[in-house]
Amino acid sequence: MKKWLLALLFALPTLAFAEDTPVLDTGDTAWMMMSTALVLLMTPAGLALFYAGMTRSKNVLNTYAMVFGAFAVAFIVWIIAGYSIAFGTADSAAVQNVIGGFGNVLLHGIKWNDLSGTYPTYVFVAFQGTFAAITVAIAAGSVIERIKFSTWLVFVALWGLVVYAPIAHMVWGGDGAFLFDAGTLDFAGGTVVHMNGGLAGLVMAILVGKRAGYPKSAMKPATVLLTALGAALLWFGWYGFNAGSAFGANAIAGLALLTTTIATAAAAITWMLAEWFVYKKPTLLGIATGAVAGLVAITPAAGFVSVGGAFIVGIVGTLFAFWGVTVLKKKLGYDDSLDAFGVHFLAGLFGALATGLLAVKDSDLLWDGPLKESGDRMGQFLVQVESVVIIGLFTLVGTVIVYYIATALTGGSRVSEEEEIIGLDESIQGERYMNN
Repeated sequence: MKKWLLALLFALPTLAFAEDTPVLDTGDTAWMMMSTALVLLMTPAGLALFYAGMTRSKNVLNTYAMVFGAFAVAFIVWIIAGYSIAFGTADSAAVQNVIGGFGNVLLHGIKWNDLSGTYPTYVFVAFQGTFAAITVAIAAGSVIERIKFSTWLVFVALWGLVVYAPIAHMVWGGDGAFLFDAGTLDFAGGTVVHMNGGLAGLVMAILVGKRAGYPKSAMKPATVLLTALGAALLWFGWYGFNAGSAFGANAIAGLALLTTTIATAAAAITWMLAEWFVYKKPTLLGIATGAVAGLVAITPAAGFVSVGGAFIVGIVGTLFAFWGVTVLKKKLGYDDSLDAFGVHFLAGLFGALATGLLAVKDSDLLWDGPLKESGDRMGQFLVQVESVVIIGLFTLVGTVIVYYIATALTGGSRVSEEEEIIGLDESIQGERYMNN
């Protein structure tokens, strides 16, 4: 007994030191690597197929190339400077409010064996890079079938640095970041990813102009089957997106996985029933679109809400998106080709606001903010309102600036009338979908 007590006394300083030193957890590391792979699947496979199926057959390959190309360019830009701007530490407190500085350009100062909590920092870099890449790829859905491929790729590179990285920093950048300090709740990217990408798409759609013949000419999807397959892959990959944002194989990840599934299933049913009631036909395209809207809506709330909250977010968020696609778009007359704004911005907006109203008062789940500190739900809701307004304005102004720079660098943003009539698969990519 004395030997055991003595050994324990000698071990106590070591145990106390171990609590302060990050220790790699193989379970968390495995989950974060898997989550990164799942989120990666969402863009060059899921989103690309989802969009490609909805475009006309003469533009299928160009649409896929825009999404695939956006992912590749955005990820490299993320490694070069995006990560540093989003998650670095600036020398000035005023600068730290908006960006993290340039100390980690090309991942300078980060060793291969450094840890972010319980898993390697390099895994965190890759995980967040997939978020940066899908955000700008979402915007492609608003401008397909008429934007120059060169302009698009330049836009992607600049936008990732000028718009996405600062917004990611303000919301997720930790102590000193403006919206993070205000207590904004965004579990996995309702504001950072979906509102941001959806609004950028609308801004570009307005600046580029409408497709030739829109809205008088019929513009039928090439194949809804590809879109449905893309939606299924998005749903599958979204578990990495939402449950991965718990940053470990833990109970919050389990909660996010369940709320994501509930909201998505409820949303698919809701869109189907709404379409059935309004148009008398429950289309596969509608079911797939509803599922994606539900995924978007639950993203900011996934780790914060209860099962009941997940139902509300999925159902109501999808009705917002349905209204945006079927009513608002026609009323305002903008040509959001594949409804990136209607689905991603509007469902993301509702999800961000609903998070403040529906988040459970549990200190183990919530981040610092009015709801956690004092149980002030209305205060939390106002913080959510502040965050969506600031992010909306930042995205709006930043996207306009980047668009005009990209346009100037590439000699115009729009393809010629002849190229648009022929189709961008042949005129830009030099390929043909199914050789028909």
